[in-house]
Amino acid sequence: MDVQSFLVAFWIGVAGLSLLLYVVLDGFDLGVGILSLVACDEDRRGLMMASLSSVWDANETWLVLLGGVLFGAFPPVYAALMQGLYIPVTVMLFALIMRGVAFEFSHASGRKWLWNLTFGLGSLGAASSQGMILGALIQGWPTLAGNYVGSGWHWFTPFSLLTALGVVLGYALMGTGWLILKSTGEMQDRAYRRGFLLLLGTLATGVLVLALTPLHNAHIASRWTGSAALPYALAGGVAIFAALLTMWAYLKRYEYWPFFGTLLLFVASFIGLVASLYPYAIIPALTWSAGAASSGTQLFMLVGILPLIPIMLFYNGYQYLVFSGKVDGAAYGDDEAEAASGASR
Repeated sequence: MDVQSFLVAFWIGVAGLSLLLYVVLDGFDLGVGILSLVACDEDRRGLMMASLSSVWDANETWLVLLGGVLFGAFPPVYAALMQGLYIPVTVMLFALIMRGVAFEFSHASGRKWLWNLTFGLGSLGAASSQGMILGALIQGWPTLAGNYVGSGWHWFTPFSLLTALGVVLGYALMGTGWLILKSTGEMQDRAYRRGFLLLLGTLATGVLVLALTPLHNAHIASRWTGSAALPYALAGGVAIFAALLTMWAYLKRYEYWPFFGTLLLFVASFIGLVASLYPYAIIPALTWSAGAASSGTQLFMLVGILPLIPIMLFYNGYQYLVFSGKVDGAAYGDDEAEAASGASR
C-alpha cells in the first residue's frame, strides 16, 4: 500500500468514526428533544433538558470534525455533497443553532414554554434533515465531472421522506432509552411505554427502507445479492439480534439494555450501510480515492487533527462519567434544584 492509499484509508476511518459517534451521541440527544414535544407540561420538558444539559454541546463536536475532514481530505466530495444538499444541510444547521439558543434562553427566560418548544422543534428539524440527507446518499445523485447537475430538490423524494421518518423514530427510540437511564417514577414509566412502540415503528420503517433500497441503488443491490453478500448478512444478523435484545429489555423493563441495545442496532445498521456504499462517496460518480486531496494536504491535516481525536474521546467519556446518575427532580433552569441534584451525583 502506497502513502496516498494509506492516508485515504486513514481519513475514511476518521470520517466514519466521527459520523458514527455523532449519530449515536447526538442521536439520543435529538431524540429527547423530539420526545419533549409530546411531554405533558413544562416541568417534564425541563427535566428532559436537564438530563442533557451537561453533554449536548460536546456531542455535536463530532459533526464539526466530520465537516473538517471532508473539507480538507476530500474536497471534491465536500463540494459535490454541498451542491446537492444545500437546503437540508442549511435547515439542519439552523435547527441545531435553534436548539443551542433554546438551551441558553430557557434557563433564564420567564417564557420557558417558548424556548422549550423551540428546543423540540429544532430537534425534530435536525433529525428530519439528517434523514433526508441519508435518503439522498442512498439514492445517489447526478454529477458530471465531479459537479452536481441535478435540481435543488433532487434530495426531496418519497424515499428520502421514508428515511427521514425512520431517523426521527430511531432517534426518539434512543431518547427513551436515555430517559430510562436518567429518570425515575412516572417519567421512566412513560419512557418504557413509548420506547416499545417506537421500537416497533423503527423496525417497521427500517424493513421498508431495506426492501426499497435495492430498487433505488443498483450498486447496493449487486452488493446484497452477489457472491460477497456474507458480510452484509452478518451485519443484518447483528441488527436483528440487537432488535430482539432491545425488545426483550423493554418487556422486562431493564434499565440499561433499552439504551445500549438500541445503540447496537444503530451501530450494526451503520456499518452495514457504509460497507454497502463503499468505495463510493457519492453514487454513482465519485469514489473516496478519486475525491481525495493530495498526500501533502492529508499529511498537513494529520499533524493538526490527529492529536485532537484522543482528547475528544477522553473528554466525551469523562463527562459521561462525571455526570452519570439520575436527574432527580431538577428542572432545567431551576438553579437551586440543579445544584441539589449535582451535589447528589
